[in-house]
Amino acid sequence: MKPASLGARLKSAFLSADDGLLMRGAFFSLLVAAAAFLFVDLREMSLASAALPGHDPMTTDAPVLPPALTDGGPQVAPAEPQSSPQVLRQPIRFELLPGGQLKAEGSIDPGAADRFAEEIAARGEYVKAVSLNSPGGSVDDALAMSKLIREKGLNTKVATKALCASSCPLVFAGGVAREAEEDAILGIHQVFNAGQEKPSAEQAMSGAQSTTARIARHLDEMGIGSGLWINALETPPDRLYYLTPQEMVEFRLTTAPVATAKQAD
Repeated sequence: MKPASLGARLKSAFLSADDGLLMRGAFFSLLVAAAAFLFVDLREMSLASAALPGHDPMTTDAPVLPPALTDGGPQVAPAEPQSSPQVLRQPIRFELLPGGQLKAEGSIDPGAADRFAEEIAARGEYVKAVSLNSPGGSVDDALAMSKLIREKGLNTKVATKALCASSCPLVFAGGVAREAEEDAILGIHQVFNAGQEKPSAEQAMSGAQSTTARIARHLDEMGIGSGLWINALETPPDRLYYLTPQEMVEFRLTTAPVATAKQAD
């Protein structure tokens, strides 16, 4: 029998741990994340490619829906999202829809959080929920948007065949009530902070641990289960771990059952 990988053993330990083991689990997750982030940063350095600070690879020329993670269990990539790759890769833009829904569609580019804050300041009294359709992008901006959503007491939603991947679930987590409709596409993977100046190995590891701690703390404050972030840490940045409706409930990413067409009738 093939021995279980370190990642699989850590995942099993996290998912079976009670609250008393949370701090120990967080420590091990930081170690796993440090190795993952370091690998990504060193690979980026070796390729001598420039990346935007806090940006993730899902908004480059990579497929909008990369291959599913298959190591450790069968996964099948969902159907293509309703929006085209061209639409999803544009800088995120906001549109107020009937019923108090603010549609946020496109890549979370650096500066997106500032534009979102301006939109909320201008239309906040009309906004009840933020409907997301994004392949991800800037981690810092995603965290800032998520915190503002929770501060304002707004809900979040991913509509049928809409996409919320990479850093987008961080924004989704900010909702007081969080809903994913039937066939909504939610995916997670490793994210990283890369800059124009390539860091040393020590700087890369330090930055990895800092980013990991910030994300883990934020998800905990939003009431999200630790298993969500563990699956993200195990998934390389050129793949996605596609969440099933059952996992969304298990990780407390959604606060209501996934809506179905039959329920909507």
